[in-house]
Amino acid sequence: MSGLTTEQAKALFERFRELIDSHAAELTELDAAIGDADHGSGMQRGAQAAAEAIASADTPAAVFKAAAMSFISKVGGASGPLYGTAFLRAAGVQPQAAEWSAEDLRAALHAGYDGLKQRGGAEPGDKTMLDAWQPALDALDSGGDLQAAAQAAAQGRNATADLIARKGRASYLGERARGHIDPGAASSALLFQALAESAGGPA
Repeated sequence: MSGLTTEQAKALFERFRELIDSHAAELTELDAAIGDADHGSGMQRGAQAAAEAIASADTPAAVFKAAAMSFISKVGGASGPLYGTAFLRAAGVQPQAAEWSAEDLRAALHAGYDGLKQRGGAEPGDKTMLDAWQPALDALDSGGDLQAAAQAAAQGRNATADLIARKGRASYLGERARGHIDPGAASSALLFQALAESAGGPA
């Protein structure tokens, strides 16, 4: 697994914006089935603002912090605070380093995941974005590279279709939420895809 330079961190959020733009309609459709139908548009606002805010950042941590503040200020509902918390926690692992090592990056992703759990009060299996994050981190912890993490996140996203939601608006639907992919897990899978495409290299 590779580490993360400042330029790669910027490329991550620029690629995330592109992926969110191209999947916005899909994210909205997923959210319309079990939520407020605003995940696509909200994530577009956050990803666009983040891509603009990171321009002057000079460390990976500064990139993640700028992205965090963009999501917190631009994305409504739960998604903004959740993504913002994840990115802020990630930024706090190595706040001064000019480049993150592979272990720094893995620690940052774990910190982001822990922030998501604490902020949202969810656990894996609750049909949330954690269900994409956890398998991605499991892949990294078992020696996989960023591409393996992205593939695992995509599999976790797909697996949310079989889950009953226990958190968020979808939890009110009970069994009716089964058969629908969680939109937060879908956007999280795009984040790990962006990371793999921006920073994935030889292990």
